[in-house]
Amino acid sequence: MKISQKQLEHIMKQMGMQMETIKAEEVIIKTEEKDIIIKNPEVAKIKIMGKETFQISGDVKEIERIKEEDIDIVVDQTGIDRNEARRILNETGDIAEAIMRIKNEQRK
Repeated sequence: MKISQKQLEHIMKQMGMQMETIKAEEVIIKTEEKDIIIKNPEVAKIKIMGKETFQISGDVKEIERIKEEDIDIVVDQTGIDRNEARRILNETGDIAEAIMRIKNEQRK
């Protein structure tokens, strides 16, 4: 049995549910450890009994978050500024590799 979109909306309305499609370019969920980035998302906002929930699907990419302590270590070991340390940590994903790369560049 197939249900059309209009029938589905009618059934949801009878149950006290409201659904709204949200046009979005990107959705970012930030956690302590990582950022979850959803590109080309399809977002539905559903309201049930006064509570709003979101359903999101799309192309997911997870990026580990750089800790401030890691940036401090790289700055202390190399003498570069924090923005540059953050950039290189984002590229390498590893404190030791970032420090070695910076020290090799400083020798040149």
